[in-house]
Amino acid sequence: MILDVVKDDEFCLIVINIIIINDTPALYHTNFTEIQQGMALLIAAFHKYSGKEGDKTTLSKGELKDMLTAELSDILGKSSDKAALDKIFKDLDANADGTVDFQEYITLVACITMLCNEFFTKK
Repeated sequence: MILDVVKDDEFCLIVINIIIINDTPALYHTNFTEIQQGMALLIAAFHKYSGKEGDKTTLSKGELKDMLTAELSDILGKSSDKAALDKIFKDLDANADGTVDFQEYITLVACITMLCNEFFTKK
């Protein structure tokens, strides 16, 4: 795979702008692909909640709860597979440091996305 340094730098700068200025609509005025838009939104959502109680690179339990309540309550409230969701939450803090870093957050989002995909593809 060959990376385009100019495009990668541009993508990162726009994502930083979205996070700092909270200018999410700017996302749609760029040449981002749908996946790049999704990536930028996931990054911005993490940083919207991180750092309010300390470290800006992690979510405390309170910050995680605020994020889940504000951003995912519709999905989590309607999930029929509570055992799977309970396991995700239990295993989320992989390094057992009492906070959720970006990798752990992305793991959570990916697991919930897979559960939703299974729900919508069942016949």
